[in-house]
Amino acid sequence: ILIVALLHCCLLAALVQSAPVSSPSNPSQTFKEAVERVMRLVEKIRKDVRSVHGSIINIDGFTLDPSSQTGELEMKRINLGIPDPPVLKELSEQFTADMCVSRMLAAGRLYQGLLVDLSRRLGGLEALSAELRDLVTHINQMKDAAQLSSDSLDQSSLDLTLNLHGNYDVQVAAHLTLCQLLEFCHDLIRSLRNMAETQMARGTR
Repeated sequence: ILIVALLHCCLLAALVQSAPVSSPSNPSQTFKEAVERVMRLVEKIRKDVRSVHGSIINIDGFTLDPSSQTGELEMKRINLGIPDPPVLKELSEQFTADMCVSRMLAAGRLYQGLLVDLSRRLGGLEALSAELRDLVTHINQMKDAAQLSSDSLDQSSLDLTLNLHGNYDVQVAAHLTLCQLLEFCHDLIRSLRNMAETQMARGTR
C-alpha cells in the first residue's frame, strides 16, 4: 500500500510539472482592444460636441469652424481663465508613450472639469461631461493594458464659474470649451493611431 501511495504521489507531481501553464491573454491584443474602445468613445464625443454646440450656443457667428475663432475670442479665453490643453505629439524618444498617456488623461480631466463648471450655469452639458469621465476611465484601462506609467501633470484647481459674470460670458466659455474639446478629439484620434501602430511594430519584432 505504501508503495502504491508513493507511486500515486510521484504520478501527481509529474502531471503537475508537465501541465501547461495557462498563458495570459495576448498583451498586444488587449492593448489593441483598449485603444479601439477609446477611439469609439472619442468618435461619439466628437459627434456629441457638434450636437451640443448647436443646441446650447445661440450667439450668431459662434461656430465650430476653426476659421471663425478670432483674436478677440482668444483674448476672451485668456480673460476667462480657460487653460490651453496639454499638447499631444507624435511618439519619439523625446515624447514617450508614458508622456502621451499622461497628457491624454490630463486633458480628459481638464475638459470634464470645465464642463462640470459650465453645467452649473448652462443646461445640456451633463451627458457630455459623463462621457469625458468615461473617457478618462478608458484611457486608464488602455494605459494598464500597455503597462505604461503616467505622471500626474500639475493642474491648478480651476472654478470657471468665478469668471462668468453674465450670460454672454457663459456662452463664450461654453463655445470656446467645446471648440477646444473638438480639436482635442482630433489630436487624440491621431495620437491613438500612432500609439497603436508603434505598439504593433514592436510586437512584430
